[in-house]
Amino acid sequence: MKHLTILVPDAQTAPNTLSCIIGTYHIFTEANRYYSHNNKDMVFTIELAGVSEHSDFVNGLLTVIPQKNIAAIRKTDLIVIPAIAPNFTKIEDQNTAFVDWISDQYKNGADVASMCTGAYILASTGLLDSKSCSIHWNTVANFKKLFPKVNVRAEKIITDEHGIYTNGGGYSFLNLLLYLVEKYYDRQTAIYCSKIFQIDIDRETQSDFIIFNGQKSHGDEMIIQAQEYIEKNFSEKISMEELSRKFTVGRRSFDRRFIKATGNTPLEYQQRVKVESAKKELEVSRKTINEVMYETGYSDVKAFREIFRRITGLSPIEYRNKYNKTGITAKQHH
Repeated sequence: MKHLTILVPDAQTAPNTLSCIIGTYHIFTEANRYYSHNNKDMVFTIELAGVSEHSDFVNGLLTVIPQKNIAAIRKTDLIVIPAIAPNFTKIEDQNTAFVDWISDQYKNGADVASMCTGAYILASTGLLDSKSCSIHWNTVANFKKLFPKVNVRAEKIITDEHGIYTNGGGYSFLNLLLYLVEKYYDRQTAIYCSKIFQIDIDRETQSDFIIFNGQKSHGDEMIIQAQEYIEKNFSEKISMEELSRKFTVGRRSFDRRFIKATGNTPLEYQQRVKVESAKKELEVSRKTINEVMYETGYSDVKAFREIFRRITGLSPIEYRNKYNKTGITAKQHH
């Protein structure tokens, strides 16, 4: 039988830390039960492991008592790192013991799965360098600043690379759990768990959940002014040549500084601002798709649809049908 270790952090915890720990234990326990009910051997022995005798959560309101200290676990097959507090700057002393232990176990053949902001602990090991990683879209800028060698894929719900798994934000850790159940058990068990726990199976993107807020903590005053100009005038036709001239800097130098500061080219930034405005209109208004398109400065339906889908993962009609509950049908907007 394989061994599953669910880590119990001793600091930097958040309410979602507890959700991840309990969710992992619950789903894998149910997968084991279903497997044995169908005359198959259980796949995992499941243990909660930490670095102290107990960890407190939600301002001491709840306590988790790990079954073992990680030092007592010589060999494990799958490690699950739960989400931690999103305001991470560096790993705190109480959690540093996890770093070497995770690295050693991975070198000895263990797979490692981080949930949401648990990626901060995983990245602190160096194991994510040059690998893909998803994380909550709201923490991407901070994560990239701290771990520039990691290939952040914020649009993904799940990444799977060389025995290292990560997932996006919030409760999408449930989708990662189904993915792991399918990998270690089988498709039938994953479908069973999706029905029992009422989790959508095969969700692959978190793009349509992303709320775009331009990154302005970079300290480049000229680029902040350029961002604000784009945000105020997004419905106008802004030439990036004219914009760079407005700030008396060459186009190539302007683009380079803009990318360094925001992670986007000026054109990509403009497109994201336009799409964010379109999303808000599609969520709450009764305007047609064409009206929304014109108000965000597009006149070509095909171009608008392509850019909208590339950024959100959905067409404008699909997005409206998913998020606008005013009773408008897609048929009205063709």
